[in-house]
Amino acid sequence: MIITQTPFRMSFFGGGTDMPEFFNEYGGSVLSTTFDKYCYVTVRHLPRFFDYKTHLTYSKMEYANEYKDIEHPLIRNAMQMLDMHELRLTYDADLPARSGLGTSSSFAVGLLNAFYCLKGKYVDKRKLANEAICVERTLCHEAGGWQDQVAAAFGGFNRIDFNDDQYEVHPVIIAPVRKHQLNKNLLMFFTGFTRFSAAIQTANVAKGESKVARIARLQEMLSLVNDAEKILTDITCDLDDFGRLLDHTWQLKRKTGSAVSSDSIDDLYRRGIQAGALGGKLLGAGGGGFLVFYVQAEKRQAVKQALRELLYIPFEFENAGAQVIHYEAEDYESLEQK
Repeated sequence: MIITQTPFRMSFFGGGTDMPEFFNEYGGSVLSTTFDKYCYVTVRHLPRFFDYKTHLTYSKMEYANEYKDIEHPLIRNAMQMLDMHELRLTYDADLPARSGLGTSSSFAVGLLNAFYCLKGKYVDKRKLANEAICVERTLCHEAGGWQDQVAAAFGGFNRIDFNDDQYEVHPVIIAPVRKHQLNKNLLMFFTGFTRFSAAIQTANVAKGESKVARIARLQEMLSLVNDAEKILTDITCDLDDFGRLLDHTWQLKRKTGSAVSSDSIDDLYRRGIQAGALGGKLLGAGGGGFLVFYVQAEKRQAVKQALRELLYIPFEFENAGAQVIHYEAEDYESLEQK
């Protein structure tokens, strides 16, 4: 039996510039962190007592005998890509899917990590990220960028640069006290709305601003990555400017497509700002999920009170990325080998 643990990510700046159609021409960068909320994938070979060969448990239960019978596209394509057979697989998570935290990509990374481990093979974080990108974007044909898979695999607080169908992960060097203060100043709330990121991406392209305006806006959002990184790494900078910059990037993001926000989300954001938050943003592609605010210590209680109907989610930054947390080798001989 194998159990993998894969963190969710929180993206602050540069979202949208991690799309290949943008970064291959203009370059791209994101500033993001993983935090201590995870998805867990458990896999083992299914004993041959049953009249099915694959048993899957996630938000629903599936029983299948062939790849084509598997409804979940990510599981189906990952199993076929790695030639996996006779599996019992369970997915569990600390937070809900479709909530703007890169949950599907964390699942993809954790799934591949578990499959390789079940085969008795070690795979490094870059290979996990690359193959998760391949499964989601190429095999499943899901719209979206590359940052989620990279963040989930590598873990930590990073600047991820994209160019020429490649990426580089650069840990952001923040003084420990400053990093701790940043963590304390970030408050996260669940809006209760969930959505498919790929659908939001597609809707924004179809109904959003013109291509010229969109590129100009993404380039401005890209420039904020440098500004935000400087605030974090330069101890002479005012850390509160990170919060003010979050408000700037959110106002830019809201204009990239009609599906990014809604009247309900705008009202929640306004209430957070009026209660004292310096800035914030909706995490992920938009449309719902989690709101994060940057709030100074003396205003935290007021912001929590203003958004008291929402679920507040305390969290801590994490650095480990994708991990195998339980490994128990199995003797397995495929039917083809018999």
